[in-house]
Amino acid sequence: MKNIAVIGAGTMGNGIAHTFAQSGFKVNLIDISDTSLKRGMETIIRNLDRMVAKEKITEADKSETLSHISTFTNTEEGVKNTDLVVEAATENLDLKLKIFKQLDDVCSEKTILATNTSSISITQIAAVTSRPEKVIGMHFMNPVPIMKLVEIIRGYNTSEEVTTTVMELSKTLGKTPTEVNDYPGFVANRILMPMINESIETLYNGVAGVEEIDTVMKLGMAHPMGPLQLADFIGLDVCLSILNVMYDGFKNPKYAPCPLLVNMVMAGKLGVKSGEGFYDYAESRKAEVVSKQFSK
Repeated sequence: MKNIAVIGAGTMGNGIAHTFAQSGFKVNLIDISDTSLKRGMETIIRNLDRMVAKEKITEADKSETLSHISTFTNTEEGVKNTDLVVEAATENLDLKLKIFKQLDDVCSEKTILATNTSSISITQIAAVTSRPEKVIGMHFMNPVPIMKLVEIIRGYNTSEEVTTTVMELSKTLGKTPTEVNDYPGFVANRILMPMINESIETLYNGVAGVEEIDTVMKLGMAHPMGPLQLADFIGLDVCLSILNVMYDGFKNPKYAPCPLLVNMVMAGKLGVKSGEGFYDYAESRKAEVVSKQFSK
């Protein structure tokens, strides 16, 4: 397996492309616009520069990594002769189903189709293809070049051969693949999102403020960042989408999104990506200033 295509040049997509390219794979990064591709490549270059500055890689390593990445706005051209396609588009079911129908039509029969979905059913995605045995979940963690975990989600029809291939492939990236079964939220988000949602409920009910909630979890539970800061980092729209998938999938009220989260997403307060969420990121991407809405 040498040739990889990545669908989507956003936060997860460019991180996945970066990781494969740095491990010596030829990567075709695909997005619908040149602007998105340019922004994605700028992020990869910036992240590589940061690694050079920290002396984790050399300038030669950076140049070699970049030489492994090609960009495409045409999906059919971008997936030609690829061994694996990793879809990392927006967490939207209809969009993913549309992408996988297209991939099934234009990819070689040997190509494995993977999705980086953080919550949507692999079995449901695979069902729109003629190769469900070759469809699998590869849920990378953000930031992809740094985080070691990859959740490998086996759909109902995913073959043993494909599962083994993707597990071994993940190891060549320096990752730790962990196989889980195909249920809403898988493992990572089934545990993480209710915690984030309960943290938002705690704020919503006036139990404590933003900084206080995050401080309790950081110092009391040894979390590297508080749940509200983490929600901002993930994107409040993404958190809401995942909670909705789990609520729809389990029909259990414990997964119902907090009204405060719903309102913030509707108001466009999405966290780091929009410049404001529970914290204000106007001056810095670090969570140092609580949003005026929640400041005392």
